[in-house]
Amino acid sequence: MQHTKNTKKFQKAMALILTLCSLILLLGILPVHGESEIYENVLRLHVLANSDSEEDQALKLKVRDAVLLKSEELFADCETREDAIEVTKQNLSVLEATARETLRAEGSDHSVRVELGEEVYPTRNYESFCFPAGNYLSLRIILGEGEGQNWWCVLYPPMCLSAASAKSSQSDEAITVGFTGEQYRVITETDAPRYRVRFRLLEVFEEAMR
Repeated sequence: MQHTKNTKKFQKAMALILTLCSLILLLGILPVHGESEIYENVLRLHVLANSDSEEDQALKLKVRDAVLLKSEELFADCETREDAIEVTKQNLSVLEATARETLRAEGSDHSVRVELGEEVYPTRNYESFCFPAGNYLSLRIILGEGEGQNWWCVLYPPMCLSAASAKSSQSDEAITVGFTGEQYRVITETDAPRYRVRFRLLEVFEEAMR
């Protein structure tokens, strides 16, 4: 009888220890350091090609490069995402003209449509960072029918500018516009087990909030 009681006490103690350990681990990986604000700190870029033909895909990348370089010029004095959004709204026609002129220079007569609005993005891996799936404010550039493979990235802060230029450091750009060090590590260290879990939890958290 005494042995049974001791066994039960031991089991309860072990259950308590495991629970405490789990809580400690979760506190280290749950999005409690403002990671959910990642969605609110960026302005995404989404370029939709006319088709999947080799020519249309090449045109998509030409337009991407031109728009990224033009946005760098337009955002030169922007200190926050809100600044960038306002500048984008004021220059939608300029960005559309940039895309159209790029197509014309390549001998294409595809139409161009530019839109700014909320859009659901899948998880995207880039050269040295990764953004979780979720709802982002997005500048969409639709070329022609817009039925080809897409190109997704970050317009502001200009973390994808390396696709067209190699000017500024991604970490400097991210920290400058308000990412905390922890948030920056979440999007750049997602191969590490701890950040893979944080990253997935962030996606689940965002889905639950919709």
